[in-house]
Amino acid sequence: MSSWPHLPVLLTEAVEALVTLPHGTYVDGTFGRGGHARAILQRLDARGRLVAFDKDPQAVAAAAQGATAIDDPRFAIVHASFATMREALAERGIARVHGVLLDLGVSSPQLDDPARGFSFRYDAPLDMRMDTTRGETAADFLARADERDIAKVIRDYGEERFAVPIAKALVARRDGGRPVRTTGELSEVVARAVKTREPGQDPATRTFQALRILVNAELEELGQGLNAALDLLAPAARLAVISFHSLEDRIVKTFIARESRAQVDRRAPFAPPPPTRLRALARIRPGERELAANPRARSAILRVAERCADAVPT
Repeated sequence: MSSWPHLPVLLTEAVEALVTLPHGTYVDGTFGRGGHARAILQRLDARGRLVAFDKDPQAVAAAAQGATAIDDPRFAIVHASFATMREALAERGIARVHGVLLDLGVSSPQLDDPARGFSFRYDAPLDMRMDTTRGETAADFLARADERDIAKVIRDYGEERFAVPIAKALVARRDGGRPVRTTGELSEVVARAVKTREPGQDPATRTFQALRILVNAELEELGQGLNAALDLLAPAARLAVISFHSLEDRIVKTFIARESRAQVDRRAPFAPPPPTRLRALARIRPGERELAANPRARSAILRVAERCADAVPT
């Protein structure tokens, strides 16, 4: 049973920032359970179009079947990462879109399904794949990786200062013939290795985050997706990205900042710089009412940028 209902984070703020053209074509890069998608469709007229993406086959099934299905001729969903949006849209004859929304990270249904292995609140197989049809599980990685690689992942993706002792403990358990295979086993190992932790935070939080990011190549796909979105955006179209931890937000912030300033070619310093491609519009945090209703929103940041008209090829 869910610890909290699935509530789309920053729903009103994201959709209002994104949809500026009711008859436009939009991308929801992270469908989840369709909260943002449904709100976008409500703002589109009969000529509008929404293409959604999700790596999770359960999310795709929820969009297409049963009581949660979206039966709307303006809507289509693709079982794929948003990193592939450029190619997937080209197959549908779409070269330009009027807005791209990315709601990053893991969704509440994924966290609250013990079988998915995302949460330390349940003892379940240590899977953590968003796309359960392919790829290596978190348990598989811990069963093969050496101590140095495990420590690097936990340090770099979890920002965990006890990464080395956690890695040592995991490898020692594996060498003793008891490799970690469940979320409960991983939580126990981490709890013994982590000496102190911030008040209210489970010792395993950062390690679980790190392994999830690794298994799903989240940061690499975010970079690819941002570049793909920028190439697709029409003049004055919007990019809206909701992130939930500092690693994601840093990538988004840096990307928008880089594309919002003119780059001087050092090989031709007197040549006019190329036009900027983006204009940063907003950085939005959830309000007190949303935080009270939805604990998942507490770390969310929405960044919005707009495609500069002069930088879009004709």
